[in-house]
Amino acid sequence: MSRTQERMNPRLPSARRWRRRRRPRRRSSVVSRRRRRRRRAAAVADEVDPLGANYGDVPLIELQSKAVSGRTWTSIGQLEAELKDQSILVRGRLHTSRAVSKNMSFVVLREKGYTVQCILSVKADLVSKQMVKFASGLSRESIVDVEGIITVPENPITGATQQVELQVRKIYCISRALAILPISIEDAARSEAEFERAEQTGEKLVRVGQDTRLNYRVIDIRTPANLGIFRIQCQVSNKFKEFLLSEDFVEIHTPKLIAGSSEGGSAVFKLDYKGQPACLAQSPQLYKQMAICGDFGRVFEVGPVFRAEDSYTHRHLCEFTGLDVEMEIKEHYSEVMDIVDRLFVQLFDHLNQTCKKELEAIRKQYPFEPLKYLPKTLRLTFQEGIQMLQEAGVDIDPLGDLNTESERKLGQLVLQKYNTEFYILHRYPLAVRPFYTMPCFDDPAYSNSFDVFIRGEEIISGAQRVHVPDFLSTRAEACGISVGTISSYIDSFRYGAPPHGGFGVGLERVVMLFCALNNIRKTSLFPRDPQRLTP
Repeated sequence: MSRTQERMNPRLPSARRWRRRRRPRRRSSVVSRRRRRRRRAAAVADEVDPLGANYGDVPLIELQSKAVSGRTWTSIGQLEAELKDQSILVRGRLHTSRAVSKNMSFVVLREKGYTVQCILSVKADLVSKQMVKFASGLSRESIVDVEGIITVPENPITGATQQVELQVRKIYCISRALAILPISIEDAARSEAEFERAEQTGEKLVRVGQDTRLNYRVIDIRTPANLGIFRIQCQVSNKFKEFLLSEDFVEIHTPKLIAGSSEGGSAVFKLDYKGQPACLAQSPQLYKQMAICGDFGRVFEVGPVFRAEDSYTHRHLCEFTGLDVEMEIKEHYSEVMDIVDRLFVQLFDHLNQTCKKELEAIRKQYPFEPLKYLPKTLRLTFQEGIQMLQEAGVDIDPLGDLNTESERKLGQLVLQKYNTEFYILHRYPLAVRPFYTMPCFDDPAYSNSFDVFIRGEEIISGAQRVHVPDFLSTRAEACGISVGTISSYIDSFRYGAPPHGGFGVGLERVVMLFCALNNIRKTSLFPRDPQRLTP
């Protein structure tokens, strides 16, 4: 009798018919048994863990400044072999996690660019399977507190900056990141060399574009290179202030809402100021000069500068941080260039000596050669620069301004001849300078002004200012500026004004060129250009 006949035969015992009917479905029984085992395993996992207090998500109420525990957190960058066998507490972002088994997991924590490898291994009364499972399930970039014992492995650690390991005893999640992030730190930190190697081997890597980086800037700036860039930027600003204060300068803070243009031209952001036309300051120029007339002697400011130019280049922004200086001149505008010389040589020395780790992090993703500069900064006249360009076959207007290509070419020529990438070019044609620039005594076609260059790009513009009010009015009119909008500025010179001069430099541009980066947006925390107003 066939199996079909058996199943259809009502005379056969029902048990026999059932066995015949179930035999072909033995595979389903195997699947069911596996499901039951998984359910039992999950039930075991859900059982109350006697070590449950040693891990988990920290409730919001505990993060609302509820109490001061007296605990001490150690920075990941301070974890060294000297701390062996000590119990320490760290806080960091979960950089990577890798579960080896149900009994063991590796977690790498990151803080301020430093990383440490943490190990969770099941041990009676110390680490449970549930704790390992909890750590393995945390999403990347989540913020966690980890308490553990420092150990020193025999072999070098290649996956972390710190050459110690943390044997985890407690782990708490302070803030969970999304499981899927718009960009990953690993992708955002790749160098061009990595992409070239991947192309040769056929490996496909994700390239994070500039716009994508800026759209998710809060994640992008977590990369080691970006952390290094903005720490160097901090050092530039601090050293700028420190040097000038040591030279008897006074820090000032000037208004950014003004009635008229501070630089001339139409590249200003116009706005309504309580029914009056106004604009955002293109520089603190007028006010720092007025401070000199107020007997401050020497002043400087670090503050925002606004330019409404439609410049879609690698080195222009609509808002940047200006480092501005103004000072009395006793005899010659070279006194201002002397300040520039000493300031930047000391600044470059300081960065090279104290920012080695930051420079190394930047160089790893964006390789560059150290800046070449002289102990005494090279000074060339504009005419000497023009002559060098003409001798090199460059067709250039001797009384016109240098364009980007001419600046770069001159930088190459100066490097070849003088072995420096930092130099001063002075006595510019008067026609290409602002209205308040003092003409040269021996040739009114030129001015007592200067620009400073790094790696073939201009970073500083400075000059002796016109301090004679009638002459200043004449110069403003010649440059198309309504004298009525700057009357208070001109009047300040009618009460007695000393000869003076100064300069301005963009903080972002200094960092960009010192580190030989290819775009100023890399050195602006949240850049503002003609196309970007967020984030």
